[in-house]
Amino acid sequence: MLVIPAIDLRHRRCVRLIQGDAGRELVYADDPLLVAARWAQQGARWLHVVDLDGALAGRPVQLDLVRAIVQHSGVPVQVGGGFRTAEDVETGLAIGAARVIVGTAASRLAGALSSRYGERVAVAVDVKAGRVAVKGWTEVRDLDPISLGRQLVAQGISRFVYTDAGRDGMLAGPDLDSVRAFMESVGVSVIAAGGIASNRDVTALGELGVEGVVVGRALYEGKVDLSAC
Repeated sequence: MLVIPAIDLRHRRCVRLIQGDAGRELVYADDPLLVAARWAQQGARWLHVVDLDGALAGRPVQLDLVRAIVQHSGVPVQVGGGFRTAEDVETGLAIGAARVIVGTAASRLAGALSSRYGERVAVAVDVKAGRVAVKGWTEVRDLDPISLGRQLVAQGISRFVYTDAGRDGMLAGPDLDSVRAFMESVGVSVIAAGGIASNRDVTALGELGVEGVVVGRALYEGKVDLSAC
């Protein structure tokens, strides 16, 4: 199982947003390149980079910084945040990302994306109170994540990043039952995120069979030891 450090970019700094709330920001570093290098040196095999400004704008806006992270980290990078068109995905891959994560826009693009890019595209399923959250988690739709996942798998999507947005940044532990239910229902690779607070949480998710775990605040605050994962 992969343990994937999160690098969330806002105003060119490395931050975490509590439950995705832009008004509850924790700033961890002014130089995301140094952060990326640190995680790589500690053994990270992938990095999870999110352009938070892009997620709110509806289009990627920090591509130069993402490109620099890709070039200097020395490990594969999956990038998300504002990638809502086929052209955005093409751009993300062109700057060197190993994988581009698209959000709910994938419901209309899934077939074309999966046939053209295969496993270089993943879909973010962000969940609040059992419903799908969209537009940088600022809106919640009356849409069941499992139903959405099954629809996208039928169109060829083979990997999801499943995030419990309600737990993200809270250090409250993951919702193992929800992750298990989603993973068993879609039957494809799932990377889990949201709520991880300890190495024990990482282990518990691994025992469910997830492909990877994205860790943010717990890693920055020393609650998860990357070298021990």
